[in-house]
Amino acid sequence: MAEKKAGMSLDKLGIWIIVATVLGAVVGLVMGEPAHMFAPMGNLFMQLIKMVVVPLVLFSLIGGAASLGKSSSAGKIGALTFVYYGVTTAVAVALGLLFSELFRPGAGIDMAALSGAAVQVEHMEESTKIPGFWETVTGFVPANPFKALVDGNILQIIVFAMFMGFASTYLEAKKKAVLIDFFNYMTELFIKVMTGIMYVAPLGVFCLMADATGTFGYAVLAKIMYLIGLYVVVLAIVTYGMIGGSVAMFSKCTSYVKFFKSMWKVQIFAFSTASSMATLPLNMNTAMKELGVSKETTSFALPLGATINMNGNAAYYAMAATFIAQMYGMELSFSQYMAIIITSTLGAVGQAGVPGPTLLVVAVLAAANIPIEALPILFGVDRIFDMLRTAVNITGDAACATIVDRFRETDPAEELETAADH
Repeated sequence: MAEKKAGMSLDKLGIWIIVATVLGAVVGLVMGEPAHMFAPMGNLFMQLIKMVVVPLVLFSLIGGAASLGKSSSAGKIGALTFVYYGVTTAVAVALGLLFSELFRPGAGIDMAALSGAAVQVEHMEESTKIPGFWETVTGFVPANPFKALVDGNILQIIVFAMFMGFASTYLEAKKKAVLIDFFNYMTELFIKVMTGIMYVAPLGVFCLMADATGTFGYAVLAKIMYLIGLYVVVLAIVTYGMIGGSVAMFSKCTSYVKFFKSMWKVQIFAFSTASSMATLPLNMNTAMKELGVSKETTSFALPLGATINMNGNAAYYAMAATFIAQMYGMELSFSQYMAIIITSTLGAVGQAGVPGPTLLVVAVLAAANIPIEALPILFGVDRIFDMLRTAVNITGDAACATIVDRFRETDPAEELETAADH
């Protein structure tokens, strides 16, 4: 019951954040430059969020990698499930980058007009002088993991966390259980911390939005609406092109039309709750009862997907990063694109299936050395992005289940039991 009350509070919080965004935009537009007086409170809110980024990424990714390590025992279905989620997530990131570079939604705003932004841009010019591909790849591996944690080097933290998570699956059962429980509890703890911070989000977003619109005016709002429109197009291609196409080509238990006819109510539920975990029971029921997926495959692929399959999130991370880079007039280097792709894909794996993943955009920006000062202008509309991407994520989960189920080896006794159930 307490969980339901918390969920309701977070839903109301989303509404208050939207209200705060609108009010902040109005105040900023009316006040103009003097709205910069709200900046200190907004900066304090940002500092609170930064405080949680490194430990949350570390513990959530170790737990996620440990779960993936355990899934290898599921054999062929486990491997195919992981491959499907990995490939579709990478394609979603690539589509997000492609559309962002083709249509450049963030171009045309002179972020360097602020002195602080100018310093960041100057710093970026120096930091982009990275020699080459292999030097960049070598830089992903931390020589000292503790230094990476102190410096907030997100890419190195991700690599370290993945090694820790996979290695933990080879421990003795009792030791492994204790260790994985510890990392899962720590993840839960920092999610609670993040949730607490989010309760002051309406005030923080109001201050940040007033400051941003007071400085840059209508141009910022127009660009954000442009980004949302572009994101909807990318998600439509991912959902009805890539995900639906994979079902049409590889699934034996359902068809393209039947799949989307059955999934519409699950998509609406996911859209309204913005939570893959909250949608999981309905998604599992639909997969088994309407899409013809076995209970065994459903029980494996969908919970795993609710944790690691975040196509919509990954595309958003990539688009948000390039959007902000374009606002600063930055030309991204090859190494920065690599950082965005890797951090967006792996960061999506470590993302819990709960509302509000904007926090990981900070990790993507930090990995690519893109200034995070402009990120708050996306906070107010994050609920819209979140609802859209969650609907795509759960669709991908169900699609994967319908595809990998064809490779399940049936047991004669199980077939008799299934027939009896029907």
